[in-house]
Amino acid sequence: MSTTAHRAEAKGTPVRCAVITVSDTRTVAEDSSGSFIQKVLTDAGFSIVHYEIIPDDLDRVAEALDAGADVAEAVLFNGGTGITARDLTVDVISEKLDKELSGFGELFRMLSYEEVGAASMLSRATAGVYRGTLVFSMPGSTNAVQLAMEKLILPELEHLVWEVARQG
Repeated sequence: MSTTAHRAEAKGTPVRCAVITVSDTRTVAEDSSGSFIQKVLTDAGFSIVHYEIIPDDLDRVAEALDAGADVAEAVLFNGGTGITARDLTVDVISEKLDKELSGFGELFRMLSYEEVGAASMLSRATAGVYRGTLVFSMPGSTNAVQLAMEKLILPELEHLVWEVARQG
């Protein structure tokens, strides 16, 4: 089957999503990136079954990943993808992934380069599959989240979930 045929077959696949913001400072009122993710997902017909803001902490990121994988087909993290000592999201997620979707990070950085230039290399955005659940890890800035959601995640989310589910 072609990609086009797969997308057509996947159309209408229900997708429950968990949205997790990783930040030591954001509150729900200040979480513009998490709010944006939730809005575009619900506008596209997906459901939000879990949302939380957690601190940059190895154990908390691991717990949030497990909690999201328990209830959702897709877990979307934002924040903690940089190179500072406190940016731990990618370290935890990369260690736990059963399969990595390296193209997500590569494409994200390519598209980001078009907007911010060489600073795009500071992002360690990643994605993959964990316990049969898609996992995306994006930077915390609203512009970066918008780029990832609109250019990469939303166009393929149903297809990706369908691919993971059809093989068991």
